[in-house]
Amino acid sequence: QVTLVESGGGLVQAGGSLRVSCAVSGRAFSSFAMGWFRQAPGKEREFVVGISRDGGNIYYADSTKGRFTISRDNAKNTMYLQMNNLKPEDTAIYYCAASSWSDYVGANAGDYDVWGQGTQVTVSS
Repeated sequence: QVTLVESGGGLVQAGGSLRVSCAVSGRAFSSFAMGWFRQAPGKEREFVVGISRDGGNIYYADSTKGRFTISRDNAKNTMYLQMNNLKPEDTAIYYCAASSWSDYVGANAGDYDVWGQGTQVTVSS
């Protein structure tokens, strides 16, 4: 059974930085394309960024491009999301997701079949 566990969320002031992590267990991490999504209160889950199995293909949502950086360490079975210049509108629960069937870096939730429980990121103004 594959398990994804996010960590590193918290409260930060606008303009600040935060790094969230996603630890994967149960299957070779390098076999998954991975993604980050977020969901703010009262809103639908939205795509943040995705990364291919070897990290060679990365796709950012326009809202995070230039401020967020995704990376993965296949030796540590962990994916990271470095978030800089955070804004109050970045406040959300951040979820990591894995695709076990394809190396396609999709922007839709349906492109991923395994999800973590989420970690809260709150940006104060």
